Amino acid sequence: MIAHVEGVVTEKLLTSVIVDVHGVGYEVNVAAGDYDRAALRETIKFYTYHHIREQSQELFGFSTLAAKKLFELLITVQGVGPKAALSILSLADSEVVRNAIANGDSAFVSKASGVGKKIAERVIVDLSDKVGLPIVYDTSNYGTSQTMTHTDEAMEALMALGYSLADATKALEGVQTDLSTADRVTQALKTN
Repeated sequence: MIAHVEGVVTEKLLTSVIVDVHGVGYEVNVAAGDYDRAALRETIKFYTYHHIREQSQELFGFSTLAAKKLFELLITVQGVGPKAALSILSLADSEVVRNAIANGDSAFVSKASGVGKKIAERVIVDLSDKVGLPIVYDTSNYGTSQTMTHTDEAMEALMALGYSLADATKALEGVQTDLSTADRVTQALKTN
């Protein structure tokens, strides 16, 4: 299993990037946001999901561990394969997608390319209780808050310690967001 790749972006294809890791080029399929952030000739790190089928092997890459964990949850839903899951994650930042699922916003999920209304509703039914607690958000901006575009490093740290996405979200509920990452993690660990 390839857990992550770190190297220089040498090419950007339609929906993937080629990452050169010490002379070996890995083609990594990425969500739209990660594709936009990947700059040619810049060093980048992707947490990867290695998808193996009978006829092929593919790498799917994510700039955050939370996005990878959400991807892994999405592909457990019947009818959602890796491409559809990546399409859902391409809708917005992974925290915005997670929050939309937690809030039961199937209309938001159905906007993903290749994901219809039935699949979107199945994603909501199967995952709304697995992705963590919902954050109240403004529905006037296409069902998502524009202020939720930052990566929550405290959540990433808790997940690196073995917390699931849902448990990390629950642990950080009520912890002040203006504290340093270390202080937020410490407080989350104390409350659990």
